[in-house]
Amino acid sequence: MARSKKNISVDYSAPSLFDDLDIPGIERPALPGLPGMERHIRIARAQSESRRRDVPATPPLAVPESDDRVLFISFGSGSSGNCTFIGTRSQGILVDAGVDDRKVEAELTRNRLSMNMVKGILLTHDHGDHIRYAYSILRRNRHMALYCTPRVLNGILRRHNVSRRIKDYHHAIYKEIPFELGGFTITAFEVDHDGSDNAGFYIARQGFDFTVATDLGCIGSRADYYMRRASYLMIESNYDLRMLLHGRYPEYLKARIQASNGHLDNMVTASYIASIYHPGLRFVFLCHLSHDNNTPEKALAAVSDALAAIGIEAGDGTNSPEACKAPIQVMALPRFEPTGIVTLRTSSPVRE
Repeated sequence: MARSKKNISVDYSAPSLFDDLDIPGIERPALPGLPGMERHIRIARAQSESRRRDVPATPPLAVPESDDRVLFISFGSGSSGNCTFIGTRSQGILVDAGVDDRKVEAELTRNRLSMNMVKGILLTHDHGDHIRYAYSILRRNRHMALYCTPRVLNGILRRHNVSRRIKDYHHAIYKEIPFELGGFTITAFEVDHDGSDNAGFYIARQGFDFTVATDLGCIGSRADYYMRRASYLMIESNYDLRMLLHGRYPEYLKARIQASNGHLDNMVTASYIASIYHPGLRFVFLCHLSHDNNTPEKALAAVSDALAAIGIEAGDGTNSPEACKAPIQVMALPRFEPTGIVTLRTSSPVRE
C-alpha cells in the first residue's frame, strides 16, 4: 500500500550528511537481475562453508537445554542508534549495530546472556545509526560474522570512516535467499529507503515468525508479504505528520522524510497494522520513533485507535492482568534505553 508522492530531485553524489538526524545519506535503489549474480551467490556459499570450518565455535553460557524460548531485547531505537537482540539463552543474533557495544554487552550480561552466544550481526542498511559500532563489536568478538548484501558493505566502506578490515568479517547475503544463523532461518527482503540496498528481515523457526521492517518510506509488495506472515512484527513508526510539518526541520528535509523512500508516519503504520491484523499477530514493536517529530504516546495512540476501529483491543506489552487479556500487544521501543527481556511465546509474550 505504497503512498503516492511527488518526485524529489536529489543529488546522489552528495555524501551522507544526516547520520545523526532521521534521514542519513542516500543511495540509488538496487537494480534487480545483475549479471553474474549466480556466481556471486556460489562464492558466498563457499565462503560460508569455509568460515564454519575455520572459526572455532565459542561455547555459550550453560543453560538448560529445554529453555528454548525466544527472547527479544532492544538496546536503542531511533536516529541516535539502533540495535536489537533476538535469540534464546543458548544462541542468538543482533539486528543492526548502531548502539555502543559496551552498552550492548552490559545489558546482555544483566539479563544472564553473553556476547559469546551471539552468532552474528544482520545489517539492514549502511546509515550510521545502524552500523556505527559494527566493527567495534566484531573486533572484540571475533567469533561473529557480519551479514549484509555486498552493496551494503560497499556503502559502509565508501561513506563511513571505518576500518577496511570489516571486510574480513563479511558474509554476503542476497535478498529472497534464506540462510541459517543463530538457530533461525533468515530471509532478507526489499524495503524502500534511501540507504544502500536496504533490507528487512524475516526471522523464522518452527512455530515462530518475526519480521523486522525499519527505515522505509512506503510498504512495498515484498515487505507486505513478509509482514503479513509475522506473529511478531517490528515496524517503523517514525513521525507524526503534524509535528513534522510544523517542526524545526528545513523544508527539503521534511520532503525527504515524507518521500516514498524516506520514513513511515504514525497513521500509515497504524492503518497498515489494522489492515493485516489476524489472530496470530501477537506483538507489534514500533521502532525508530523520531526525537523531534514524534512521541511514544502519539505512535501508540495511532495504532491503538486503528485496532479499536476494527474491534481489537491492544495491550501495552506489560504483565498487567489487563494487558495479558488483550489479543495483541503494542510497544513503542525506547530511543535510548533498553527494553529488558521480552519473552516471545506461542501464547502472550511476557516481559521479564
